[in-house]
Amino acid sequence: MIGIAEEQVEHQTSAPRAALQAIVFDAYGTLFDVHSVMRRCEQLWPGHGQAISHLWRAKQLEYTWQRSLMQRYANFERITQDALRYACAAHKLPCETYHVTTLMDEYQRLSTFPDTADTLASLGNLKLAILSNGTPAMLRAVVRHTGLKDVFSSILSVDALGVYKPDPRVYRLVVDNFRLQPENIGFV
Repeated sequence: MIGIAEEQVEHQTSAPRAALQAIVFDAYGTLFDVHSVMRRCEQLWPGHGQAISHLWRAKQLEYTWQRSLMQRYANFERITQDALRYACAAHKLPCETYHVTTLMDEYQRLSTFPDTADTLASLGNLKLAILSNGTPAMLRAVVRHTGLKDVFSSILSVDALGVYKPDPRVYRLVVDNFRLQPENIGFV
């Protein structure tokens, strides 16, 4: 049995691979550090910043999955606000309009990860894009803030479809946008 598996792996690695022509990046958690808001959370709720940030993100993802399964789309800005309110309620912390507005503004100024700029610069002549659950306005703001505006040929949002990743239709946006075969596109 092991001999067969080794033969299959050898065959797979020796098969010609399609040449990558484009690379598409997820935005939140891949290019942009969603926990860079933690400092601001700590200022608003001393002693609770890390807990709020982590529960906020977990609930944000959970809400996108639930909304897709229920086919009841709400845009990512609303999802993000609802997830923040949940995190605060779970920790019995106040979540007034001021808190939501302050942190939503902060979300438009997320930091990139330390290796983001160098990694993007190393990709040469490949077409680069973002495919994200974020709204177009949220994505434009964070890309502009981080100075990456000229790096990406496209910034694609699930808003166009009204469904979240991992629905296959979302990934079709990239194929249609670049007019390339899926095997010519890498996703990070």
